[in-house]
Amino acid sequence: MSSLKKLASQTAVYGLSTIIGRTINFMLVPLHTALFSKADFGTQSEMYGYVAFFNVILLYGMETAFFRFSNSNKDNPKIFSTALTSVIVSSIIFMLSFMFFAEPIAALIRYPNNPEYIIYFALIIGLDAITMLPFAYLRQQNKALKFAVIKNINIFTSILFNLYFLLLGPYMQNKGVLIPLFDGQVGIKYVFISHLIACIITIPLLFVELKKISLGFDAAVWKQMLRYGAPLIIVGFAGMINETLDRVLIKYLYPDASLANEMNGIYAANYKLSILMTLFIQAFKFAAEPFFFSHSKTTDKRTLYATVMDYFVIICLALFLVVTLFIDVFKQYIDVKFHEGLHVVPILLLANMFLGVYYNLSIWYKLSDNNKIGANIAIMGAVITLVLNFIWIPIYGYDGSAWTTFICYLSMMVVCYLLGKKYYPIDYHVKKFAGYTVFALVLFYIGKMTNNLFPEPEIIYSINAILLLSFFALAFIVEKRFKTIHNI
Repeated sequence: MSSLKKLASQTAVYGLSTIIGRTINFMLVPLHTALFSKADFGTQSEMYGYVAFFNVILLYGMETAFFRFSNSNKDNPKIFSTALTSVIVSSIIFMLSFMFFAEPIAALIRYPNNPEYIIYFALIIGLDAITMLPFAYLRQQNKALKFAVIKNINIFTSILFNLYFLLLGPYMQNKGVLIPLFDGQVGIKYVFISHLIACIITIPLLFVELKKISLGFDAAVWKQMLRYGAPLIIVGFAGMINETLDRVLIKYLYPDASLANEMNGIYAANYKLSILMTLFIQAFKFAAEPFFFSHSKTTDKRTLYATVMDYFVIICLALFLVVTLFIDVFKQYIDVKFHEGLHVVPILLLANMFLGVYYNLSIWYKLSDNNKIGANIAIMGAVITLVLNFIWIPIYGYDGSAWTTFICYLSMMVVCYLLGKKYYPIDYHVKKFAGYTVFALVLFYIGKMTNNLFPEPEIIYSINAILLLSFFALAFIVEKRFKTIHNI
């Protein structure tokens, strides 16, 4: 229980800081959806989809390799500096190359009039990659508070410059004053510029924390880390195909080209309503990976991993119910012109829960050095994503993308579980997982019927609150009984 409390406290610190920053950042969504057209919002989503892809490529598994080798080679002080040097060099090469070829790349992705987008994002992607290992070092050292502070400085900087460009700029222009860096035209480029400024400010904050790190480059260790991390490039790249490619493909596959970017914008805006689920999973990942590795040599590790999964599933299903039962509240955060896509939110929430469970399950191939199997699972998911999106987007638009995401993550979760039973058996409590999920879905459908039966919001919210509390009550009773039976 002490280990679980430590994981919970670390997740809470990461989570609270992430939730505070991301929630305030989420408050920009009403601003962006009000100021920008559906097509512009779709462009913004598409460009950030490319960021996710290239972050995986530029990190090439070094983050997980650092956790793995720093745990097994504690006597080598050059492990971190070796990984960091490698990432810095490759990131600089990437930034210079993309900036040099900005115009042809912009034409290739159908933005020939905006080569500046490529320059902004080349810098954003490169600087993001450079910061990932220092952030990983803070996690590995259990410096959750410092991690949180610097992360939030990054987020708040981006938010403040969004407000500076998108609100203060036009306001001062109406007063006859043109503020610095603002050209008088509100556009999505200022979202990108704000992010870039935040990246630049974050670099020195992180490297101050690393001033006591031993410098040096160990070529032998670097080769070992590359061999370990190489399959994770495939895992990560395939994962990004699963997570973000749909927001790129809609533009190219939807038959009506004039509506494609608008559909992308609607899909992206409603995807943001799964914010609570994604925030929790992100916070959990920050705390869980170093936690799992640090307990890899303890005798009760498998029991511990199974117990972590129980609580993870309960929290994810509770978040699913919070958002879906009170969707009328959450939908206020996006402009009304995006509300036509609300029906995909429950699908995306469950899909993200399956992804989170997969992250939990995937620890078996990382601990047993079977990363190639993990790569194969990710490739399977990428194939599902590509095939189903190519079939369904032309027919169903973003609905096809939502169901593709659901099927992809469900398949990856199931396959990872079955292979884990063979190579690294962990006694996960699958029946509890299934029971909680079925009960949550029943409550969700009761909530939908309530919305149709009662026009009064007060009655609807009261009934839905009771439904949510009934889920917590069931989870509390089941977990208490389970602990009693198994003497936990």
